[in-house]
Amino acid sequence: MEIKRVHEVEIATEVNQKPSLPKRVNVDLEDNITAEFTVEWDDIDQAKLQEAGTIEVEGNVKHKNYPRPFIEKRADPYLYKHTDGYYYFTGSYPLYDRVVLRRAKTIDELPQAEEKVIWEKHESGIMSEHIWAPELHHIDGKWYVHVAAGDKDDVWAIRPYVLECDAENPLEGEWVEKGQVNTEFQSFSLDATTFEHNGKRYLVWAQKVENDTISNLYIAEMENPWTIKKQIFLSTPEYKWEIQGFDVNEGPAMITQGDKIFIAFSGSATDERYAVGLLHADINADLLDPDVWIKEEQPVFVSSDETGEYGPGHNSFSEDEEGYDLLVYHARPYKGFETENPLYDHNRHARIQRLFWTNDGMPYFGKPGYQLDFTNHKAKAIVTVK
Repeated sequence: MEIKRVHEVEIATEVNQKPSLPKRVNVDLEDNITAEFTVEWDDIDQAKLQEAGTIEVEGNVKHKNYPRPFIEKRADPYLYKHTDGYYYFTGSYPLYDRVVLRRAKTIDELPQAEEKVIWEKHESGIMSEHIWAPELHHIDGKWYVHVAAGDKDDVWAIRPYVLECDAENPLEGEWVEKGQVNTEFQSFSLDATTFEHNGKRYLVWAQKVENDTISNLYIAEMENPWTIKKQIFLSTPEYKWEIQGFDVNEGPAMITQGDKIFIAFSGSATDERYAVGLLHADINADLLDPDVWIKEEQPVFVSSDETGEYGPGHNSFSEDEEGYDLLVYHARPYKGFETENPLYDHNRHARIQRLFWTNDGMPYFGKPGYQLDFTNHKAKAIVTVK
């Protein structure tokens, strides 16, 4: 990603009075992006403030390039920043037999944080196979995990389920099974995400129509964290990028910005053809009306030979300690896969990078694994002493 210009700051102060320099500066990046970045200013020599004139102050622009990968072998990563001051992280465990959770005060501490098993699969029957894509949510004072699971007698009879915990610390509390989210037709369904918007709670998930191979997205308003109301069709694979290997829409994740609400989702087979697409609607629209949703014809996040990350997808959104938006996703460090079925090649590693916004109000994902280097791009403030 190219840095084009760090905006210059102009500020005034009185003689002998230290100026209050801004904590952030605007930076122009490629592709119609102007974003705020934190800056650390050099100290000002007090002697220069003793008479009227102008002073030039430099500063270091700060940007976090996260480790690549961030956490190994955790596909379908989900990062949640809670009001208790902790970051919580979960994802699909390679054996697909449990739900794991870790937490830390900072994002940097998460890779080394102790991981706890908060729930294990049944020995038989429902929830006994293919424990996939857990998401952690805090709703009305309780913790919930939405997770997909299959049945040993029919491993592809995958359905969405919900776990509940009323402890303050979800790593230590008891988790209770609230049961299956009952959709309107019984078929392969997974990747449920829930969010609140304009006073209503919604569920968005992927599901195949019975006796079909196409995975669509659906949306519903919720009566409670494990019960939906009417199921509404949202999106089906229709563009070339969504039907590579398989006809797939899955892994939805919601974010809002300005006057729009966005749902990112993944499409195609889970090899290097896997990619992320985007739906968006007006922030005040009726989200249960399929006609209000616009789908971008081209994917917004794809494999990159330049950075060596392939099949980026099944993302979630979060924010860092300074409030900047984050994109959390998984990708492999190579093309193809090392097993007959890509679902059992567990080198889909969790990764994090900052999410930017274009000046038109659209999310900008960039290349998976991009790096920003401000070494040769200093911030500058012109201080006028009066």
